[in-house]
Amino acid sequence: MSSSLTKKIAELIEPTIEEMGYELVRVQMFSSPKGEASTLQVMAEAEDGTMNVEACAKISREISTLLDVEDPIDSEYVLEVSSPGLDRPLTRMKDFVNYAGYEAKVELIKAVDNRKRYRGKLLGVEEEKILINVDGERYALDFDDILKAKLVMTDDLIKLATAKPS
Repeated sequence: MSSSLTKKIAELIEPTIEEMGYELVRVQMFSSPKGEASTLQVMAEAEDGTMNVEACAKISREISTLLDVEDPIDSEYVLEVSSPGLDRPLTRMKDFVNYAGYEAKVELIKAVDNRKRYRGKLLGVEEEKILINVDGERYALDFDDILKAKLVMTDDLIKLATAKPS
């Protein structure tokens, strides 16, 4: 699910984020047009799935110092720390368990059953496979074959978010 640079950065910053009481959700690098700095996006959250602006700022300060010392990126970049948001990326096996019952989009690296893209209700995890119901048909997808996955904004997802404490 990640390039070697983002994987290296994740391994570098994850212990610091965990020591602060948060979980790393995703690290992604976005290239910018010529002459502009790239963006290093770090998504994190508390164990209960919540996040606030103060926590983002605190994490940003801590990992910024770490990245300055270790210097894993050989070009100019802007660090962006955020929460995963409502239509969050699903990057960890536990995300597929926690959000079972909600609608998601999943894109695979290689086709399974002649398709790479699935949109349907998450059914959880079974024997290290992600289960998803698409139009009444159940699919079991290998977690390691997922290129990207995210929740789809629905009324049920909005209800879940408004029920959580902030």
